[in-house]
Amino acid sequence: MIILKIIAVILGIAGLVGCVLPVLPGPPLSWVGMLLVFLTHPEGMTSGLLIAWLVVAVVVTIVDYLAPSWITTKTGGSKAAGRGSFVGLIVGLLFFPPWGMIVGSFLGALLAEVFVSGRDVVDSVKPAFGSFLGFLLSTGLKLTASGVMLFYIIKFL
Repeated sequence: MIILKIIAVILGIAGLVGCVLPVLPGPPLSWVGMLLVFLTHPEGMTSGLLIAWLVVAVVVTIVDYLAPSWITTKTGGSKAAGRGSFVGLIVGLLFFPPWGMIVGSFLGALLAEVFVSGRDVVDSVKPAFGSFLGFLLSTGLKLTASGVMLFYIIKFL
C-alpha cells in the first residue's frame, strides 16, 4: 500500500512536469495518481471528485491540442505556424530550458510563416503571437489542473 501511495505522488509530480514537457501527458498522469489514492485510501476521496477530475483531465488534454492551432488560425496563421510553434518549443526546451520553450514557440511559428507560407516578417508576427498565446493558454490550463490534482493527492494521503 505504501508503495502505491509513493507512486501516486510521483505520478502527480510527473503530471506537473508533463505540463511543460510535451512527451508526457501531464493531466492524465496526475489523474492516475488521484486514482491510486482513491484505490488505496477510499475513505478520503469520493468517486464524484475522481470522476469530475477525469472529465477535467480529458477536456484540458483536448484543449491542449486544439487551442494553439485554433488561436493561430484566428489570428491569421497557417497550419505551418502551428507546427513551427511545436518544433520551436521542442528545440527551445532542448537548448535553453525553460525560457527556450516560450521563445522557441514564438520563433518557430514566425519562421514557419515566413519560410513555409511565404509571408513577410511583419505579416507573420500576428499569427506567431497567436500561436504563442495558444501555447501559454494550454500550458497554463494543464499546470492549473495538474497542480490541483497534486494538491488532492497529497491532501487525501
